[in-house]
Amino acid sequence: MTYPSQTGAMGRRSAQAYATVGLETQVLGANPQQLITLLFQGALAAIMKARLYLKNEDIAGRGMAISKAIDIVDSGLKASVDTEVGGELANNLITTYDLVIRNLLLANLNADEESLTLAETILTDISQAWREVATSTDGSTQAN
Repeated sequence: MTYPSQTGAMGRRSAQAYATVGLETQVLGANPQQLITLLFQGALAAIMKARLYLKNEDIAGRGMAISKAIDIVDSGLKASVDTEVGGELANNLITTYDLVIRNLLLANLNADEESLTLAETILTDISQAWREVATSTDGSTQAN
């Protein structure tokens, strides 16, 4: 039995399908903390793509990648913040996410790599802090 060559468009579709199934499997098996981590990874990956499109002067690609990053930050990360439980810290986090979105918009509007880097840096810092908190609470026991 032989299989078709995995080069060209068919190979790219196969790789994309495999990646999609892998991501769906991660999402379905993830706890809430892991879902937030996946959102950070998705936003940062979109920003990395946007940087490549920016360097290649691909305006449409840059716009799509930045739009994806904005959507993840706004509809995923920012929307998951519970201001009733988190109080002032949660409100500060929402303000920080708004700053990230603003920088992403400026990066797209002005083809500004500095704004893109600032958004990426802020998200990376929050992501690292999130992973540290999630890791430290993973094995801990709850108070009675």
